[in-house]
Amino acid sequence: MTLGDLLSDPAQVFAVVYTLATGVVVLFQLGVATGKAWGEYTMGGRYPGRLPAVMRVAALVQALVLAVLAAVVLDAAGLLGLDWTEEIEWLPFVPVVVAALSLVLNASSRSEPERRTWTPVAVVLLVSSLAVAILTR
Repeated sequence: MTLGDLLSDPAQVFAVVYTLATGVVVLFQLGVATGKAWGEYTMGGRYPGRLPAVMRVAALVQALVLAVLAAVVLDAAGLLGLDWTEEIEWLPFVPVVVAALSLVLNASSRSEPERRTWTPVAVVLLVSSLAVAILTR
């Protein structure tokens, strides 16, 4: 597949946008999980600095869930060939719901750094996942 082929399919463009934005979030979650002192940017800023061990494990789980959601979006757009979304037709809407919840949580966070950083990312995730879900149905 060439770049021109990719750009000719809007669902695939939105899927790549979703995956790139998700990749940023996954890298952040992996950083938090490995002890980076970024607590004010997550979980409402409840744990400034380095997160407690149990929250670092939660960040690792979040990274894994996000990677699976990206696979769902890529599959729905025809870029992975897993056929998950052929078998389960409503599956492309799961990332949409998760992105919508993420947007609400990030936009309402008591942590200003979290709101400022992650609300725009959540908007990108919501718009791109919704576009893929709609365009591929």
